[in-house]
Amino acid sequence: MFIFRETINVALASIRANALRSLLTTLGIVIGTGAVITMVALGEGAQRAVQAQIERMGTNVLTVRPGQQWWRGVSGGSVRLKESDAFALRDQMGAMYDIAPEAESRLQISYLRWNTSNQVIGTWPTFFDMHERHVEHGRVFNEGELQGRQRVAVLGYGIPEALNTPAPLLVGREIQIRGIRFEVVGVLEEKGSMGWENPDEQVYIPLSTALYRVMGGREFLRALYVAAPSPEELEPAWGEIDRIIRREHRIRATEDADFRIQQASDFLETLGETAETFTMLLVGIAGVSLLVGGIGIMNIMLVSVTERTREIGVRKALGATRKAILFQFLVEALVLCLLGGILGVGFGFGSAELVTRLYERDTAVAVEAVVVAMGFSIVIGLFFGIWPARRASTMDPIDALRYE
Repeated sequence: MFIFRETINVALASIRANALRSLLTTLGIVIGTGAVITMVALGEGAQRAVQAQIERMGTNVLTVRPGQQWWRGVSGGSVRLKESDAFALRDQMGAMYDIAPEAESRLQISYLRWNTSNQVIGTWPTFFDMHERHVEHGRVFNEGELQGRQRVAVLGYGIPEALNTPAPLLVGREIQIRGIRFEVVGVLEEKGSMGWENPDEQVYIPLSTALYRVMGGREFLRALYVAAPSPEELEPAWGEIDRIIRREHRIRATEDADFRIQQASDFLETLGETAETFTMLLVGIAGVSLLVGGIGIMNIMLVSVTERTREIGVRKALGATRKAILFQFLVEALVLCLLGGILGVGFGFGSAELVTRLYERDTAVAVEAVVVAMGFSIVIGLFFGIWPARRASTMDPIDALRYE
């Protein structure tokens, strides 16, 4: 036990004697470990953001989007969904399902001398409850205003700022959408970006007004939303939607549909997979940094073995065994890697926090990432420390004592 403790003390004394060189040697491990933790934190944050977006979109909402029309294996172009499809779903699916069609166009919005270009969404009043869009000021438009093609608008959370006017002051005032006057009846609460679009930067108007007064009398929709009472009802709702839209479009059950039915999770699945792939790529690059750091430690250990050749010869002449010499240099390599790993963990936490504050990106440091990074540092210390340690342990004591 005394020899074991003494060997460790000698190894630590050697590191302390060359403190600056030891610290510089560990930089590769510090950067590699910190990079792994930071990249995994970014990936974990992205995955959580995707999950939050799914929950915000609604786990019990199905989306019907136009697809391609096919004739004997040849595409006939895009097929448009119409408001009549929404009426068919509403009439045939029953009151337990909420239906909300959506038409969209990017238009000029102005108020007094301020103007902005934003997405204008034409929809039904059911859209807001379905997507959990709650009002912060005022109200949403109602069924009567939809039927009467009234010029009323509900603004997303960010629109008042774009128009340089406080939200409460805009309620009851008139804005212009494509030069047409609309009364602002409400401003929504902040929702946050959904990845490919930001609901806070959208303006919502009745679908009838959008189709026949604002968007040039066109009939087609961007999407149809169907909200089931619970996620368990999604599967039967899926089949019912497929049956009704096929009947409206006169498509047989054996033919390819000219529309697509998707869940909220389907829209974000690709985004999540992309984020995961990108994270793994960055982690791989960070892993290369760890390997480079390990090579640097091996180089320094080889230099240390050369510098301490006479010391090794003296120790062997006094009775030190090959195992003792091997253990001493392995301890030095392990301590360097552990020191780099500990500093790297701190660097990773700090980098993740810095990314969150500077770029407003969600990060979440996973305990597994810290454990893996530290474990990898230990493995690197053992792997790259074996050769220098073995070289030191196999030296002939006579040749070592003669070394100048």
